[in-house]
Amino acid sequence: MPDHASKLQKTLGDTIYAERKARNLSQEQLAAEAGISMTYLGEVERGEKMASLETITRIAAALKMTGAELLMKAAL
Repeated sequence: MPDHASKLQKTLGDTIYAERKARNLSQEQLAAEAGISMTYLGEVERGEKMASLETITRIAAALKMTGAELLMKAAL
């Protein structure tokens, strides 16, 4: 059974993926806009890595939302 942190990572990753797809953005486009590597974005989307608050804010801004809005969509 995954621990609580793993569940949070997966939930956030699923939300970022869904928001990216809803905006018809590729991982490459979103990563470039957020100023992070495409590899790291993929790891975050798959729930393999937990993004820092700074990175969450950058990803959210690239999705044209605030970090708080992104976390609310993820119900975190």
